Amino acid sequence: MPTYGYECTGCADRFEVVQSIKDNPLSICKQCGGVLKKRIYPVGISFKGSGFYVNDYAGKTSGVTSVTDSAPKAETATEAPAAAAKPAPVAAAAD
Repeated sequence: MPTYGYECTGCADRFEVVQSIKDNPLSICKQCGGVLKKRIYPVGISFKGSGFYVNDYAGKTSGVTSVTDSAPKAETATEAPAAAAKPAPVAAAAD
């Protein structure tokens, strides 16, 4: 059964109660008769091991590249030398 935390708005008393999910939440403080509110706790989560993202969603490296992956690399390699080469300046013609 889950453990629920409560805090009294009147006396600021904090306590935890083991309750079934089907049970109604507590509403009255036993010490002062004030109104209780449920406390929200942060979730304790820990990713251990080789990694959640790496195991489930990262691309697998199988040694085979797709056509779309290799095409831009080839175009970039052939365009770079052409872009770097500048035409020779044209001498001004004397009239």
